[in-house]
Amino acid sequence: MRPIADTTARRALPLAAAVLALAFAGIAVARDADRSQPMNIESDRQEGTLDGNSVNVLTGNVTITQGSLDIRASRADIHQRGGDVVRAVLTGNQAVLKQQMDDGSPMTAKADRIDYDMTADVIVLTGNYTVTTPRGSTSGQRLTYNLKSGRVESGGDSGRVRMTIQPKASRTPPAAEKP
Repeated sequence: MRPIADTTARRALPLAAAVLALAFAGIAVARDADRSQPMNIESDRQEGTLDGNSVNVLTGNVTITQGSLDIRASRADIHQRGGDVVRAVLTGNQAVLKQQMDDGSPMTAKADRIDYDMTADVIVLTGNYTVTTPRGSTSGQRLTYNLKSGRVESGGDSGRVRMTIQPKASRTPPAAEKP
């Protein structure tokens, strides 16, 4: 893997990934300290124009890290309009987003496609998605999360939704047994 060489791309792509990270931070109360950390982006290839109205495509072993945030995908499409990043689409079998929450517990989101529309403030996980935290998990074929309203929608025509909610007592590690 080699880092993206173009300075303008380095500015645009971290913004998209940062916004994606902030979006999931809203879902999982992700670590605030990550937002002030440097972001590193690597891929086997980057292609696109940097004219402000384009799609930049990262392919092959895409890795985006920032503090405890770790995103892995086969491909990342970063859409720009008027010089602003308006959409980030991560794909793979599966695209994986991991992050440590402020309380120190882990959050993992996996899907064949993670699509964040920054204009509408909507994240859509499609294709065998799973979101797992110590509080529980949810999985299915499609989950839509509206950042503005906080509304989550899953299931419907896209298949059954499965959820597991852990009892409050099991969220803490068990005490060690005494001999």
